[in-house]
Amino acid sequence: MTDTFDAGDVTLERVREHVWEIPQEGEMRVPARVLASERLLEEIKQDRTLQQLRNTTHMPGIRKYALCMPDGHQGYGFPVGGVAGIDAEDGCISPGAVGYDINCGVRMMRTNLTYDDVQGHEEELVDALFEAVPSGLGGGGVVEGDRDTVESVLARGMDWALEEGYATEDDLAHCEDEGYRPDADPGAVSQKAKDRGRSQIGSLGSGNHFLEVQRVTDVFLDDVGDAYGLEEDQIVVLVHCGSRGLGHQVCTDFLREIEQTHKGLLSQLPDRELAAAPAGSPLAEEYYGAMCAAINFAWVNRQLVMHRTREVFADVFDRDWRDMGMELLYDVAHNIAKREVHDVGDEERELFVHRKGATRAFPAGNPEVPKAYRDVGQPIIIPGSMGAGSYVLRGGEHSMAETFGSTAHGAGRLMSRTQAKREFWGGDVQDDLRETQKVYVKAQSGATIAEEAPGVYKDVDEVVRVSDALGIGDRVARTFPVCNVKG
Repeated sequence: MTDTFDAGDVTLERVREHVWEIPQEGEMRVPARVLASERLLEEIKQDRTLQQLRNTTHMPGIRKYALCMPDGHQGYGFPVGGVAGIDAEDGCISPGAVGYDINCGVRMMRTNLTYDDVQGHEEELVDALFEAVPSGLGGGGVVEGDRDTVESVLARGMDWALEEGYATEDDLAHCEDEGYRPDADPGAVSQKAKDRGRSQIGSLGSGNHFLEVQRVTDVFLDDVGDAYGLEEDQIVVLVHCGSRGLGHQVCTDFLREIEQTHKGLLSQLPDRELAAAPAGSPLAEEYYGAMCAAINFAWVNRQLVMHRTREVFADVFDRDWRDMGMELLYDVAHNIAKREVHDVGDEERELFVHRKGATRAFPAGNPEVPKAYRDVGQPIIIPGSMGAGSYVLRGGEHSMAETFGSTAHGAGRLMSRTQAKREFWGGDVQDDLRETQKVYVKAQSGATIAEEAPGVYKDVDEVVRVSDALGIGDRVARTFPVCNVKG
C-alpha cells in the first residue's frame, strides 16, 4: 500500500484507505481531500479535477478541507463531485460551485409491479413515456406556464404542485426539504430566466437527464430495504433532471454580475470560474434567494415528470396508479448550496455547504431526515449508466464528520461528449443494449445515445463500494434498467 499517489503536478498523500490529501501550502486556506480508490484516482487524474479541487481551497471562509467524491471529474471551475463547507458569516457563496443546472437531482418512485408484470410491455412503455414526457433541448413541458404560474412555482415549490393536483401530501413528505425552500426570492430571478422556464415545467431537458424504469436486483440491508419499501424483482422508476433553462440563466446572470461587482475577491482566486460573492453582501443574498427559487422550480419539474409517468403506467397497465403502489421513495438534490450547521473542529458553524455533483447523505437520527426514514437514515439515489446498475444508499454514520454529510451523485463521466460521439454510434448502442441486456432505450437523437453510452462512465459499483467502505453512504439496494428515455 503506497503512501503517496502521483497525479502529475499534484501529489496526493494517503490519510487512510480511500482518503487522499493534497496538503495545505502556499495560498491554500485548507487541505483538499479526495475520497477514492487507486483505481478511481487513475481516472480522476486524467483531467483537471485535482487542479480544480486545489483551486477551491483558496475560497474565503472554506472550512476543514475541500472534498472530491469518488465520482469526481472536471467541471466549470469547481469539480463535479466537489463539496465545500464555506462559512456563512465570513465566507462566500459561489454560483460556479453550485453549477448551471441548479437542483439537478434524482427521485425514485416505487411500484408494486414485478419484472414479470412489465416483460412484454417494454416497447409499449418506452414509446408511451417518450411521447408523454417532453425531452431534449428547448421548450415543451407538462404545464404551459404563464407569468403567475412561474412566480408561484418559484415561490412555493411542491406546495404549488399539491394545490394544483399534481402531487400528494405523501409526495411532499418524501422529498428533501419537503420540496420547498422558504428562502426563495422570485424577485431575484431575472425575467429572461423566468421566460426560459415558462415552457419547460415538467420536462427532462437534454444531456445526461433521463427517465428510467428499473428492476430491483439486490437488497443488501434487509431492514433498511423494508423501511424504503424495496424488495428484489420490484419495478421502480428513476427521474433525473433539474431546473432547465431557468436554472442555467440564474447561474449565468449571477456569475456575470458577481465577476463585475466583486473584482477584489475574484483577484484573490486562481480561477475566475470560482467567482464568489462575500457572505452578507447584497449579491450573496440575492443569489441565495434566486438559487432557492430555482431549487423549488426543479422539484416541481421532477414532480410533473413523475405525475405524467403515473398516467402512462395507468394507461399501459390499465390500472389506477394508486393500485400499482406508485409512491415517491425519495427526491434528493445534487447541485445545491444550503445553509447547514456543521462541526468544524473547534466549534459548530453555519456554512454554505456547496454540493456540485454530490448528494446529501444524512445519517439515522438527523432531524433533517424525513420522519419515515429517520430511524434508518436518509435515502441516497446514485444512478449508473444505461448498461449498468443504479444504487440506493442510506446516509452513513461517518458522513457528518467526514464530508459535511455528503457522498457521490452518480458514476461520473470518463469521456467528454465530443469524444463519446467519436467512439460510439447511437444506433449500435441502442441495439446492443436491447439485444444483450434487454434494455429498451429511446431518445431524441442517436447522438444523445452515443454521448450517454455505458462506456462513457466510471464503474458505479466501484464508486459505491468506496462510499460504503468509508461509511458515508451505505449500500441498500441495486437496480438495473428495463427501459430508458433520454433527454
